[in-house]
Amino acid sequence: MAYGLHPFITPDADGAIGEFGGKIDHPALKTALQEIEDGFHAMIQDPSFIDEFKLLRETYVGRPSPIYHARHLSAGGAQIYLKREDLNHTGSHKINHCIGEVLLAKKLGKKKVIAETGAGQHGVALATAAALLGLECEIHMGEVDIAKEHPNVSRMKILGAKVVPVSFGAKTLKEAVDSAFEAYLGDVQNSMFAIGSVVGPAPYPEMVAYFQSVVGHEARAQFQAAYGCLPDEVVACVGGGSNAMGMFNAFLDDQDVRLVAVEPAGEGLDKPGRHAASMTLGKKGSLHGYRCYYLQDENGEPAEVYSIASGLDYPGVGPQHCHLHDSGRAHYESADDVQTLDAFMRLSREEGIIPALESAHAVAYALRRAATQPKEHRILVNLSGRGDKDIDFVIAKLGL
Repeated sequence: MAYGLHPFITPDADGAIGEFGGKIDHPALKTALQEIEDGFHAMIQDPSFIDEFKLLRETYVGRPSPIYHARHLSAGGAQIYLKREDLNHTGSHKINHCIGEVLLAKKLGKKKVIAETGAGQHGVALATAAALLGLECEIHMGEVDIAKEHPNVSRMKILGAKVVPVSFGAKTLKEAVDSAFEAYLGDVQNSMFAIGSVVGPAPYPEMVAYFQSVVGHEARAQFQAAYGCLPDEVVACVGGGSNAMGMFNAFLDDQDVRLVAVEPAGEGLDKPGRHAASMTLGKKGSLHGYRCYYLQDENGEPAEVYSIASGLDYPGVGPQHCHLHDSGRAHYESADDVQTLDAFMRLSREEGIIPALESAHAVAYALRRAATQPKEHRILVNLSGRGDKDIDFVIAKLGL
């Protein structure tokens, strides 16, 4: 049950994965994050935690999530399969790490969890886990995303979370991270920052990837059992990168399996500030206390970013992905808004599955790729979330 991380992407004692990642150089936060790191490493060796976590995943989250063969989308080209993380309780992969993070906060004696959210899926999942385990929850969310993703804002409030609107800067995910870190710094004794992706300083990239690794290990075993082979390609969308790392980890030794992460090209890669393709066009530097590729302006500061999917509009990407990119083990592609909306509607109308706009980026790539490959080619997509949160926006955008 307690799947580990592949040594290829396990951080060293300094929290680094190759030249990326690292520990934060801030006196108060350094001590607080070391407490979290020590607690995490102790907890995952504790049989009582493993038993509790396994029980909650099976009886509360609803794992394992199935693999579905999208036969209509596969007509005339390669075969497309979906790992149905959208069927998890709360509607996405985010619940996988949120249960683990809140269990850790409780073990450390914290009274509250604090986090950022973009699309609201991490916020909903964390509020859910906090309600289940009896902790307070505070979610920081940009005002742009609050307006766009109002169904998830309502869910968070119903679940008892305090939603803090972020009104500075672009009022989206990066600013929500800044705001949440500020709040955490003001109360490190009683609270724990529960980051929503494989980004940030150590131990967050390792911790979130560990809790998400169940996705790939399930998928690998399920695909072999059902089809007697492995997929030719494994595909996931990437913003910070949690669902992609969860999926990729189990396939790293399978050199014949092509790993593809799909970034948001937004309104075009040639339009600065109107995409969020960190790996495609970013440069190396430090962001939010860790080293990674991120989109930078002419002064080396984080550039403005945009994505039709609120969960992907972050200027950087997790250190594991940076390492996988530079090693050549994973490939980083992109899908623009037009392709993403087309994939959203095709999956909805041809398979009866409404995906999250984030996940629709991965579906868009799979459709594009499938058209160039023979029917024997197998593409496994991590359908990381469902699109309930996006339906009003899509209807307005397309004039339906």
